[in-house]
Amino acid sequence: MDNAEVDEDKIVTIMGAFGGAEADGFRESLKEFEAESGITVQYNPDSDFTNLIRLRTSSGQQPDIAIFPQPGGLMELAEQGYIEPIDTYLDYDALDATLVPGFLESARLNGRVYGAPMRMAVKSVVWYPKEAYEAGGWNTAPANLDELADVAAQISATGTPAWCMGWESGAGTGWPGTDWIEEIMLRMWGPDVYDDWTSHRIPFNDERVIAAFDYLGEMIDAPNNVRGGRSGILATPFSEAMLPAFDTPPGCYLERQGNFVTGFFPDPIQENLDNEVGVFVYPGMAEGEYTGQPMLGGGDLAALMNGNDPDAIEVMKFITSPEFGGPWASAGGWLSPHTNFDTSLYPDEITRQTAEFAAAADVFRYDGSDLMPNAVGAGSFWDGMIEWLQGQKTSEQVTTDIENSWPVDDTAEAEEDGS
Repeated sequence: MDNAEVDEDKIVTIMGAFGGAEADGFRESLKEFEAESGITVQYNPDSDFTNLIRLRTSSGQQPDIAIFPQPGGLMELAEQGYIEPIDTYLDYDALDATLVPGFLESARLNGRVYGAPMRMAVKSVVWYPKEAYEAGGWNTAPANLDELADVAAQISATGTPAWCMGWESGAGTGWPGTDWIEEIMLRMWGPDVYDDWTSHRIPFNDERVIAAFDYLGEMIDAPNNVRGGRSGILATPFSEAMLPAFDTPPGCYLERQGNFVTGFFPDPIQENLDNEVGVFVYPGMAEGEYTGQPMLGGGDLAALMNGNDPDAIEVMKFITSPEFGGPWASAGGWLSPHTNFDTSLYPDEITRQTAEFAAAADVFRYDGSDLMPNAVGAGSFWDGMIEWLQGQKTSEQVTTDIENSWPVDDTAEAEEDGS
């Protein structure tokens, strides 16, 4: 398709990474729009989306719309001029007003935003076995990390470790540890410092990053605080970390993990989720540099590649609106990034609660390792978490190693608008 010409064929092509049941949910959520608008949407998923979108774009065969699972690929193509800034076809202020605060920052380049979220994932959630936890009489809504530490100490004092934790993930071993550092960076120092860190405006071995590592180390090393200690964490697959919590009696009680973790729970737990599992938001700091409630997460970012297609613009307006996603939400496995989405459409109370945690957050920030160059975010950062957990390197040593691994060409400069 020649994107230099105005396209009025009433067909809009979309390419993304998600397939299977997720693709079914996406297509189902478009049916009413297609019937009313007369536009046919052709969604083509590919598991190798990240590489394929580059190849198709370089050969002039890009789709009308691309849905990026991480901001990095979107920003790369935006920098090359292949993505339309959203302010040229969307009402930016109206969109920003309904989104979880801070979501658009992940797609900002030189003061302009190039993608809008179509789906949200949230990570700042603590899960617990409902009946056993409530029988213990422990706080079901800690207001800050000090209160959460008190809960963990009370649990540990009973002889059972408080935290369930696993960082093993095959070739990706270590990535769950990066989430912990990102959560702590957001809470200790706030979103501005977090942005400076993920974009390399401050070095990876900045004293504030070292402090975040040390904070996590103290939490892991507190007596009987984490099941199996450091060696147990590394030997436990992240997908199995919480399974002991469902034993009788529980082998641990708390896991901080994203909303996708329910897919790894035993079938009987999944079938009775609202009665079996409780959740609370991973809280902020009681005092210090930042005391707000942040939300760490991710999402699929929709981007317009064919700005000459009025139909593609109409599709972008719909899939980035609070009205999109009802059938997908009802089927499960999808969260709207909009604070005014109709939460009654979610299939269970747990999903409603996680969506409400994000809607109530003071600020949302994208998973930091997904914002960093791949060599760091899916390389030296993962490896560094393993070496640090094993005690091979101190916080200062491992952050310095990661700093030295940062590709020179990918070092971001501070944006003129300071965002």
